[in-house]
Amino acid sequence: MTTTRAPLTRADRKHLALAAAADRRLIGPMAGFVDLAAVREAVEDLKKAFAPLGRVQHTVAAKACGLAPLLRFLGELGIDAEVASPGETAVAEAAGLRGPRLVLDSPAKTTAELAHALAEGTAVNADNFQELARLDWLAGAAPPRSVLGLRINPQVGAGRIGGTSTATAVSKFGIPLRDNGNRALLREAFARRPWLTRLHVHVGSQGCPPELMADGVAAVHELAEEINAEAGYRQVTSLDIGGGLPVDFTSDEPGPGYADYVATLLARVPALAGGHYAFVTEFGRSLLAKSGFLVSTVEYTKVAGGRHIAVTHAGAQVAARTVLQPEHWPLRLGAFDATGVPKTGSEVPQDIAGPLCFAGDLLARERPLPLLEPGDLVVAHDTGAYYFGAHYAYNTLPRPAVHGFTVSGGHVEFTPIRRAQTLAELVADAGGEFLGALPEG
Repeated sequence: MTTTRAPLTRADRKHLALAAAADRRLIGPMAGFVDLAAVREAVEDLKKAFAPLGRVQHTVAAKACGLAPLLRFLGELGIDAEVASPGETAVAEAAGLRGPRLVLDSPAKTTAELAHALAEGTAVNADNFQELARLDWLAGAAPPRSVLGLRINPQVGAGRIGGTSTATAVSKFGIPLRDNGNRALLREAFARRPWLTRLHVHVGSQGCPPELMADGVAAVHELAEEINAEAGYRQVTSLDIGGGLPVDFTSDEPGPGYADYVATLLARVPALAGGHYAFVTEFGRSLLAKSGFLVSTVEYTKVAGGRHIAVTHAGAQVAARTVLQPEHWPLRLGAFDATGVPKTGSEVPQDIAGPLCFAGDLLARERPLPLLEPGDLVVAHDTGAYYFGAHYAYNTLPRPAVHGFTVSGGHVEFTPIRRAQTLAELVADAGGEFLGALPEG
């Protein structure tokens, strides 16, 4: 009689990868890891959930983890990229995503960025009327190759985190829909430009509930219907509905699922399933966060004022939001020994400190964990989005290596995504090529 093994869970794969990484000395003082199977699973969930909407171009928000090999991997899974800077554009293009596979957003696009996008056939969401005038000049008389649209701020309100809520009354993003006169100005802008065929909305990210996101989509759908009715034909052919689905950082569960979000959208705007529009999505955190984790060695431990402190190599340089706004960006932490085996024993409240030279550089305060010792490992879970790419250069600390991994039959195979930054590269970033250029004092 043969027995069928249950498939490995994401937690199983993580524990196997951690033990293998410790055994192969991949952690150094700190490293990041991406579960490639988890990325595949997230992509499959995304595509399946949005199937009822018909034609959908899924993009990953490059800001969430704009590492070229990962963007290429996602591209091979059919995920394009949303970019918001010249750097993100260059990395995505190097990864093989260019032209119609890119969507360019940003409130501060330069003329050079716009010209490059138009030459490549990259979709552009203009942020304001002044940018639209710049597109008039760049596009000239010939119909543009790019899909061009306008970002709308539906002004539907804020989520739980103000800094990531982009649809407030005074948000810096998009054209405020409810400001006096803007609705008419938007209809006029489309009437004068037959090449404007898209509306874009993004109400925010972490902290914004799906219901608020759906309110924003409903607002731009209503506007699109008005524009098309006035034009007498379907001028607006696609809606870019952004991303922003929140992630549950308090448990191993993902948080609101894509299928739940689509159900919320269709309950709010049933006409989205009518086949009248194509759609673009721009998910980042929800697509990648649960697939990644950071591992740091505990360098020293101490007791101060009766409080246990574990000094690690993971601080604000890789987790600035967690350090500076812990109430909004908490991370689950795990305690493991040097071989990657979970530590046992009574939990003791401990500060998990980073290496930066300010007292608030803490991943967690008084976090109950088995007592950590030098050489142990601390794992920061759910860090596959933002934590690898948003490096904070305080104290000139190097960016850590990032490894992708797959698990088959209990064997773990690692693939490099990014090597650790070298000291020579840090010196170059610090102006090393200009040593001696300044006049002598």
